[in-house]
Amino acid sequence: MCSVSHQLATDARRFALDVAQIQELGQKAIEAKARAHCPYSNFHVGAALLTSSGGYITGVNVENASYPVGSDGEKVFKAVAVATDISPPASPCGSCRQFMREFCGLEMPIFMYDVKGDYVVMTLGELLPMSFGPDHLKPDGSTTA
Repeated sequence: MCSVSHQLATDARRFALDVAQIQELGQKAIEAKARAHCPYSNFHVGAALLTSSGGYITGVNVENASYPVGSDGEKVFKAVAVATDISPPASPCGSCRQFMREFCGLEMPIFMYDVKGDYVVMTLGELLPMSFGPDHLKPDGSTTA
């Protein structure tokens, strides 16, 4: 768990981000939790994406009776933050990890915030080892060997 400014600076250097960008990314994810629609699980999740152009996109978990997975948005991201109401923080679920793999590089950092605002950071590749992604498909839809 990270709450020390030294760790924040280390993570900023590691992922070529500004400390302020990480702080804002986390704050936006934490604030987004209030908009979650989770009547079945009551597990509020807020998320924020930092685009390569410096913009932020926020989102939340939205449940319905069939639990579908899907979304749309910008396809070039620099970092992701996920915030939950538990400690230690929760990582993105398997469906979300695979969805991120479609649009994000394996080196992208994912900052996971807990109920106190402390975080753990891992790359998408660390969270989804040996993944299958768009780079494994040929233009005709077949897979690479």
